Amino acid sequence: MASSPRTASIHRETSESSIELELDLDGTGVADLETSVPFFDHMLTAFAKHSLTDLRVRARGDIDIDVHHTVEDIGITLGTAIKQALGDKAGISRFGDALVPLDDALAQAVVDISNRPYLVHSGEPAGFEFHLIGGHFTGSMVRHVMEAITFNAGLTVHLTLLAGRDPHHIAEAEFKAFARAFRQAKSYDPLVTGIPSTKGAL
Repeated sequence: MASSPRTASIHRETSESSIELELDLDGTGVADLETSVPFFDHMLTAFAKHSLTDLRVRARGDIDIDVHHTVEDIGITLGTAIKQALGDKAGISRFGDALVPLDDALAQAVVDISNRPYLVHSGEPAGFEFHLIGGHFTGSMVRHVMEAITFNAGLTVHLTLLAGRDPHHIAEAEFKAFARAFRQAKSYDPLVTGIPSTKGAL
C-alpha cells in the first residue's frame, strides 16, 4: 500500500468551459456531480460507484451550443486527475478486465495503466452515434469522452460492446465495464513490489 493518498484536485478553464474536479482513487464510490449535462452526471456516477473512486465535479460550459465541449473538457480533466493521483504506480495490479451486462447490453473493458495512451473501441450498432440519449447526449460522446480520459490518464483501453439494443443501456454498460476494469487495475496487489513493469517505470 502507498503511504500517500492517491488524490488530485484540478481546475481547468477555457473559453468554452470551467471545470473543477477532485478525486480520490481509494474512496468508496461517492459522487458529487454538477456537470450541467444530466445523462453525463448519470454516467460519471456509475463510474465513481463501480470503480470505488470518490469524485466531485463542478462544471459550467456552453451547453446552449452543444454538450460536446463540456463533456470533452470534463473527460480531459478526469484523465489528467487520474494520472496525477496514480503517482509512480508502485504496487498496483496495473491490468484489469471486466464483462458487464445491463439487460440487453453487454460490454467488455480491458485496462492497462501503461502510460501509453491508446483506445480501441468497437461493437456499437450503426446509428448509435447519432442517437440523443436523454434528448441531449449523443451516442458519439461515449467514444469521445473515453478518448479524452484514456489519452490524458495514460491508459491503454480496449472497450467492446458485445450486445445491445437500447442506447441508454449500451452507454451505461460501457461506462460500468470501464469502471470495473479500472478498479481492478488501480488496486494494490500485495504480491507486487515496486513498479509492475520490466522497464522499471510506467
